[in-house]
Amino acid sequence: MIPSYNIEKTGSFFTDLLGFKIGRDDKTYLILYKDNLTIHILRAGTDIGEMEFYLEVDNVDAIWDHIKDKLDGIKFKAPFDQPYGMREIHIIVPETKTLMFIGQGIG
Repeated sequence: MIPSYNIEKTGSFFTDLLGFKIGRDDKTYLILYKDNLTIHILRAGTDIGEMEFYLEVDNVDAIWDHIKDKLDGIKFKAPFDQPYGMREIHIIVPETKTLMFIGQGIG
């Protein structure tokens, strides 16, 4: 989930610029979807601390092949298998305190 102090503007970023659609909107919680991806946005105060969000995809290794040479200066963890049945990439989103997981179910 992405905490946002302006849920409307955060939601518009994903819908207007990235083509996500609204699945749920009750003014305090927003669920967006595109293809096999969903993003949850939660209304929060202006003093947002560290956070993380998860993008579930069909092929983590294909995404890794596409981005691995573009991560210079960015903290990341290359694809690895988690004991809870997911293969994941971890990336610290630049200029934030946000950890992004990109994952794919295995087994």
